[in-house]
Amino acid sequence: MKKFLFAVAAASFIAMPVLADSYATPKEAEAMVSKAAKALQANRDATLKEITAKDKKWVDRDLYPVVYDMNGKCLAHGQNAKSVGKDLIDLADADGKEFIKERVELAKSKGKFWQDYKFTDPVSKKVLPKSAYCEKVGEDIVCAGIYKH
Repeated sequence: MKKFLFAVAAASFIAMPVLADSYATPKEAEAMVSKAAKALQANRDATLKEITAKDKKWVDRDLYPVVYDMNGKCLAHGQNAKSVGKDLIDLADADGKEFIKERVELAKSKGKFWQDYKFTDPVSKKVLPKSAYCEKVGEDIVCAGIYKH
């Protein structure tokens, strides 16, 4: 029995880093936004389409870009094509925080920023605390977020 418990404990310990590594980091979110910002500047229409089509270069585990205009309209979404074209300015998270409205205000005042809110993790399907890194690119706001597990 002791050998069995040790084996289970060892297997659990070994699996833990694998699970932790399966989620994006703040540095990876910033890199994704930078990559999307450069692509938007080079070819905006093609980039918006690629992001929404879930092109492999725009999806990394639970990390994906989302692009809004300065009025809160979704222009591209790396996980939910149904959001594209919709005015999401009044969208609120599980706590009632109007995070898109806040995002637009932060883009206007800061240009580059981190923002906290809650969102459904596409991997676990649970509402989790999330932080998004965003940058204003011309008249667009590009963001990529990480889940806090």
